[in-house]
Amino acid sequence: MSKKLIRFDWAIKRLLHDKANFVVLEGFLSELLFEDVKIKEVLESESNQEIEKDKYNRVDILTQNIKNELVIIEIQNTYEIDYFHRMAYGSSKALTENLASGQAYSEIKKVISINIVYFDLGQGKDYIYKGKTNFEGLHEKDLLQLSNKQKKTFEKQNVSDIFPEYYIIKVNKFNDIAKDTLDEWVYFLKNSEVKDEFKAKGLAEAKEAFDIMRLDKEQHYAYNRYLDSLHLKASEAFTLQMEAEDKIRNEKAVEIAKSLLQTPLLNEDIAKHTGLTVEQVEQLRHEKE
Repeated sequence: MSKKLIRFDWAIKRLLHDKANFVVLEGFLSELLFEDVKIKEVLESESNQEIEKDKYNRVDILTQNIKNELVIIEIQNTYEIDYFHRMAYGSSKALTENLASGQAYSEIKKVISINIVYFDLGQGKDYIYKGKTNFEGLHEKDLLQLSNKQKKTFEKQNVSDIFPEYYIIKVNKFNDIAKDTLDEWVYFLKNSEVKDEFKAKGLAEAKEAFDIMRLDKEQHYAYNRYLDSLHLKASEAFTLQMEAEDKIRNEKAVEIAKSLLQTPLLNEDIAKHTGLTVEQVEQLRHEKE
């Protein structure tokens, strides 16, 4: 029987920095990247410090795997129209922060940016997207490749292996039908539940480590505050949306009323047609005069 677990976005800040829980992150990354991932360490940087004003909104962790690649996992709960730009900024910042002064450019680390979002980012039908950098010839339409010497020197096979790589998981677009082990992880990200039949790497450990009953009193209080804040954020976003829609409807009603003022209709009739009050129609007529 599945049970409700701690949300991944809270656990990633509070629990997954613990080396004992690396197996959970390693399982998630292994399923997403389709390779056996081992984490070397969790890194601290300016980009993953917890800031009071947005600690309930953004959660991220910066790790380094045994291949010395930098892996960013960032979670965004509320809508941000410029989130793509923030992805670009975050990967660039991680790259530059981890190149020591005086090091050659060839020493930059590969950055893998994983973005788990709980809103409809961009426009697309899928719920998991991958992005990487390739260079295509304008005339020949061929992909620019590394030379044999570059491959040997940098231990890379493709140009795209040098540049940041991006993954976007649009959690709310997932239909809750897990067709493979990666889907099992997306199901967990969306529902904070691990079904007994799930076989994905790291989920059995997550089921144990993320058991709410394992939290001490202080952690339990902090977690409940976090959940309350998510509800508040969602309510605020809904209220702003409703206010914006009401404003648009009112503006349209005013425009219609202004055009009806040119007709013999009485203020009461115009009010019925537009949804405005008689007083509002009278005010518009007064302004027109």
